[in-house]
Amino acid sequence: MEWVDEVDATDRVIARRTRAEIRRLRLWHRCVWIVVLDDAHRIFIHQRTSIKDVYPSFWDVACGGVVAAGESYDEAARRELAEELGIRGGAGAARASIAYQDASNRTLGRVYVRGFTGEPVLQESEIVRGEWVIGDELAPLLAERRFCPDGLMALSGLLEADATLLAGAGRSVLSDALARVLG
Repeated sequence: MEWVDEVDATDRVIARRTRAEIRRLRLWHRCVWIVVLDDAHRIFIHQRTSIKDVYPSFWDVACGGVVAAGESYDEAARRELAEELGIRGGAGAARASIAYQDASNRTLGRVYVRGFTGEPVLQESEIVRGEWVIGDELAPLLAERRFCPDGLMALSGLLEADATLLAGAGRSVLSDALARVLG
């Protein structure tokens, strides 16, 4: 059984619940998103498996997930990077904070950026496939494929928080596309 901290709007823990309860009752909980960039400022995007409890088979611009009960954001980011992409060594410091909610999900979270050169080792139980794209290439994909809306919100928040991120790598085209998709 996986335990998760339910949090209030100020990110204060108010209860410990099972992940199933968090999902069923649509309770606020903590998440991390890690945007992985290579030396050419390409973003690693991936398609989630069909068995995911939210956004099955959607594409995502960040790896990450639910913060376990008692786990810090930084610990969760380190764990998720290692589990999903085989990237060791942590994610560094959080670069943005976001709150996201839709019909199935309510999260407060932190967004990280991790540089990586090479090919990630994908966790087959969570990721079907992945690819590296620059901002100009990602922008049209947002209209062609179903992307996790919370991941898009995380990327948008990250671009807002860091004016230098993806500079010259299709940043303005990507920012405009994210604004259209997120409405």
